[in-house]
Amino acid sequence: MPEYLSSINSPRDLRRLGYPELDALAEEIRHFIVQSVAANGGHLGSNLGAVELTIALHRVFHSPDDLILFDTGHQAYVHKILTGRRDGFATLRQPGGLSGYPSRAESEHDWIENSHASTGPSYAFGFATAFDQQHIVDRRVVTIIGDGAMTGGLAYEALNNLGHSGRRATIVFNDNGRSYAPTVSRISEGVAKLRLHPSYLRQRAKVSRMVRDVPVVGDHLVWGLEGALSGLREMIEPTEFFETLGVRYSGPFDGHDIAALERALRNAADYDGPVVVHVLTQKGRGYPPAEDDEEKCLHDAPRFNPEIGPQHVPGGPPSYTGAFTEALIKEAEAHPEIVAITAAMPGSTGLLGFADRFADRFIDVGIAEQHAVASAAGMAMGGLLPVVAIYSTFLTRALDQAIYDVALHDQKVIFAIDRAGITGPDGASHHGMFDLVWLSKIPNMTVFVPSSYQELQQMLHDAVEHAEGPVAIRYPRTAAISVEEFEVGSGFEARLVRSDEQARVCVIGVGKLLAEAITAADRLAESGVGVTVWDPRVVQPPDPAMIADAARHEVVVTIEDGLGEGGVGSIMTALVSAAAADSGADRPPWTLNLGLPRAFVTHGDPESLLGEAGLDADGIVDAVRARLR
Repeated sequence: MPEYLSSINSPRDLRRLGYPELDALAEEIRHFIVQSVAANGGHLGSNLGAVELTIALHRVFHSPDDLILFDTGHQAYVHKILTGRRDGFATLRQPGGLSGYPSRAESEHDWIENSHASTGPSYAFGFATAFDQQHIVDRRVVTIIGDGAMTGGLAYEALNNLGHSGRRATIVFNDNGRSYAPTVSRISEGVAKLRLHPSYLRQRAKVSRMVRDVPVVGDHLVWGLEGALSGLREMIEPTEFFETLGVRYSGPFDGHDIAALERALRNAADYDGPVVVHVLTQKGRGYPPAEDDEEKCLHDAPRFNPEIGPQHVPGGPPSYTGAFTEALIKEAEAHPEIVAITAAMPGSTGLLGFADRFADRFIDVGIAEQHAVASAAGMAMGGLLPVVAIYSTFLTRALDQAIYDVALHDQKVIFAIDRAGITGPDGASHHGMFDLVWLSKIPNMTVFVPSSYQELQQMLHDAVEHAEGPVAIRYPRTAAISVEEFEVGSGFEARLVRSDEQARVCVIGVGKLLAEAITAADRLAESGVGVTVWDPRVVQPPDPAMIADAARHEVVVTIEDGLGEGGVGSIMTALVSAAAADSGADRPPWTLNLGLPRAFVTHGDPESLLGEAGLDADGIVDAVRARLR
């Protein structure tokens, strides 16, 4: 293990090192992170950019007595390394291993399990209020908000409350100019223009070298120079924004200069009120493949060879995201009213191809999901056809807007919901397990769930051509199967996959779990149990023909990769029972809804997690046999 890193087992160990040693430690940490992420995958670029900042934070603040809160928890790898979890990185994001985000179960140094964005200042306000009410004066609160999270409106709501209350908290604005992609924000435009201006950079570097070389007083003169430069920046930049909110502003500071960061953070910690410390960092710093990645600086990466960095392999398994990209571009060519909206994730949601082809019809709102959905309603009212491409877990943040801005007005907005169901290594905060429950309860909302690559494309076409109100198409992160033309449905009808007039059992397989339903039917048929299989395609409202057919069976099983309690399966089986009663059946079918448990599911391999929840062919077979017994 490297010379300095092996000796760091707690934040206290940092305080015995001098600045040259800390600089060496920073480089060792970068190498360690690259090797760890290369082995297991994970968030790379944001952590490489936050090394010196995290070291300085742990030298100034005394965690866990002082609270260090990471807004966008994916930038907390260095924090984990410095707080005694270095050896656990061999299990990073692996089943039973170290979480890719702060985890209260892992360490007393992790106060919040925060993997969504823009919430840090709210937590800071909450803790500061709690300490104030209890007359606790010897504990400090600092939150690090970065990777574009300052584009989220929630951050400003909290800053407004902090400024109004005057309560003591430090907000570190880790400004790397990016979220997943380059940040959409005017907040630091002035800073960016100044720090990137060639003349300014050349003159600053020249003057810094000259004054530093002055014997004895050189370092003191440099500090004075920094003060003068800060004055210059304040004349050019809109720092009044924070001051108007009642929050003191300081910066910007070089986020890779540990000594300068410590001075800035100590001053902020001593201030008796809320203060923003603006820090400029480089995402992906120190690792050339990350620095050269223009899209997202290797924000996240799969397993890779650290010598060459992640490599794009043409082809690869087909994905639902890829199917959406192709279909959206095709539809947009035929429909000039289509616009595509992302909340700071154009690459991950498959919109880069659309942005290249239709730049003037592509809208990135930053990390502002509520705004994305509400503005989509306005666009629809104005005659456009907005397609909001978003992760399931992040759409949850805009539930209010989906209901009251889109559905209440019955506006035709298409939600392309990626990463639905169990997503895998990112864990509880990223599994898309709640969307089917609440989407299926929204009036006017049509909900499609594709079971294949081709089905997703057909559904997007049908949504564009035939839907009259809001539409959701939700699909998983895992690979998409490809099917023949006769295995693709159309319109708003379910598709009968396997028919048996003598069947005692009907299985309705939602989305990707249709494949498990078919496998289970084959196994049950081998033991003499006839099974009918349906692909519902549209889970809200479900096809009446499917409901009527299911009602003739002895046992009806639904399976979905969403919350089982209150999910779409419970809607369908309730309709089946009602249909059986209306038909005069002696008794309604036995019904069973298989879905995810009402619990927060940890990180792990998606298929293994689904199997543990009984959402595979084995689970269906066992459930059916138990019912038949």
